[in-house]
Amino acid sequence: MRTEYNPAQLEPIAVYRLLTSTVVPRPIAWVSTVSADGVDNLAPHSFFTISSVTPPIVQFTSVGRKDSLRNVEATGQFVVNLAPEPLADEVNRTATDFPHGVGEFDAVGVAREDSARVKAPRVARSPAALECELHSTLRLGDSTVVFGRVVHIAVDETVLENGHPEITRMRPLARLGKDEWSTIGDVLDLRRIRYTDWPASS
Repeated sequence: MRTEYNPAQLEPIAVYRLLTSTVVPRPIAWVSTVSADGVDNLAPHSFFTISSVTPPIVQFTSVGRKDSLRNVEATGQFVVNLAPEPLADEVNRTATDFPHGVGEFDAVGVAREDSARVKAPRVARSPAALECELHSTLRLGDSTVVFGRVVHIAVDETVLENGHPEITRMRPLARLGKDEWSTIGDVLDLRRIRYTDWPASS
């Protein structure tokens, strides 16, 4: 037995709660930007994924007109910082609805470092950062999808194993429904089966 829902007959907040509780876990883009006035902004966005590898493009969604979106539109640049478990409290606090013009780096006390290719700073204690230049945006209802071309990748040497980022060292956070978050938990190593190795039908 299932409970059936018609999104067209629900209030938007009910649809939001259903979607964010079923599309889980969601990786977090801890997006750093700088405003046209030079204020450094930092906010987590859990509608985030890879869009393309060639060219390398990632995307995050701004639900509403948030400072991250305004700053990207003004400067054409942003950084996606990995949100690690040891900084869970800082990640959560940067989601606070501070007034426009308040910089989360300073308000929350998050250490920053200079980026290599863009003006927006990186989170100093984040194990990985993707420096991006704006590719395009797409307006969908009350949200805007931001596509950024990755122009530089910085990974802390302490999380690398044979030159590859190792998941248990990076310890990324993910968002679930309600006020729930998740850590990586158990990691399953399942190799993809090639068709040439597929067992013959009996």
